[in-house]
Amino acid sequence: MIKIAALQMPTQGISPNALDHYFKIAKMKEAKLILLGEYVLNHFFKELENMPANMIKDQSDHHLSMVRDLCKKYDMVVVAPLVKVKNGSCYKTILKVTPKSTHTYYQQILMDYPHWNEARFFANEVKPLEDPMVFNHSGVRFGVIGGFELHFNHFFDRLNARDVDVLLLPTSATFESHNRWREILKTRSFLHGIYILRANRVGDYMDKELKWKFYGNSLLTDPAGEILSTLEDRESLMVVPVERREAREAKRMWGFRKQLKQRSH
Repeated sequence: MIKIAALQMPTQGISPNALDHYFKIAKMKEAKLILLGEYVLNHFFKELENMPANMIKDQSDHHLSMVRDLCKKYDMVVVAPLVKVKNGSCYKTILKVTPKSTHTYYQQILMDYPHWNEARFFANEVKPLEDPMVFNHSGVRFGVIGGFELHFNHFFDRLNARDVDVLLLPTSATFESHNRWREILKTRSFLHGIYILRANRVGDYMDKELKWKFYGNSLLTDPAGEILSTLEDRESLMVVPVERREAREAKRMWGFRKQLKQRSH
């Protein structure tokens, strides 16, 4: 068993005080890993569209340094989205930061809707899909994808192939999508025999026509497709236990992968 944490916050300023406060609590509760939501270490995407690339880079560099320091201070692993800026272009990524190293996952599928067109803004390459980020920590196998990538079966086929126990899912869901997200997460957990820890952003963004409210509702679903723990709509921290044995048993009991394996030759 390992304890992991979801931290739901709005975009953070230059002070490390708020993050340090929650890291300290997570450490006291024996968490080994913290997941942050999307656009916590950077401004929300709609704000980024109006910011110079050098300002975005300064924000990203500052917050990455802050997270690295906190990882060392509390001996913690952090999984957090971050906008990387290279040669004036912005890339949407998710970082795994440990006290000794940093690994980067470039989100592979971005939203391209008229009101929320990340694909147009970010320079992430459109190419054949690759595996999600996968890593081992404290005897548990974790996978990481971007929130929008939850909707695509490819990533779950690869998570199955890589024998993942827990999916870490940072999101920035807004409007009235609570129920849809909850049902998708429960279904994905059950069909693939995995825990899903979702960390969703909180806070508001006002454009010319409407208010975007990021509603939190970070949660943990288990391999039986049940919601084990959830947060409300304000800045807060959730520390939850996950058991590799539970994921192993769910995969064995329902045998979905076994059925596919028998028919793969």
